Amino acid sequence: MQLPNREDSPAWELINGVPQQKPMPTLHHSLLQKRLVNAVDGSGSEYEAFPELRCQLLKNSVVPDVTIVHRRRLPVGNQPVQGAPDWLIEILSPDQSTTKLIAKIQTCIAEGSQLGWLIDTEEHVVMVFQGTQMRLVTGNESLSVLSDMALALTASELFGWLPSN
Repeated sequence: MQLPNREDSPAWELINGVPQQKPMPTLHHSLLQKRLVNAVDGSGSEYEAFPELRCQLLKNSVVPDVTIVHRRRLPVGNQPVQGAPDWLIEILSPDQSTTKLIAKIQTCIAEGSQLGWLIDTEEHVVMVFQGTQMRLVTGNESLSVLSDMALALTASELFGWLPSN
């Protein structure tokens, strides 16, 4: 992570020793990021949501599409979050590898994340990761959130934030 341009847009990540640049977000990607940050921040919890905030793990440096951390874990100054986010959300872009994003979420969970979502806007499905469990959420099924967060959201509501074609 000594690359001089690691904070260029789009951000660079270090995953399993390999530096890789994230793809440029699409309209759907940016819209979901914005709405998710607003939903989490509006839930009245002790958590803060951020788009594209760097988290420094033991051997990896990741920049989830949405990073949710408890307020007591917010870094001092302009530093990355130390350790895995409490909850991370990834939004699958057309040119991204689903497998690599799943591996990234699993790496964060192995280092302490309580929850991970992988949102597929094409299939209208959210893969929800908690511990060693993964479930596919569609339609009017409720999406899992952090246990001490009062946020109720279904997959249909989430995908309803996207403009229809």
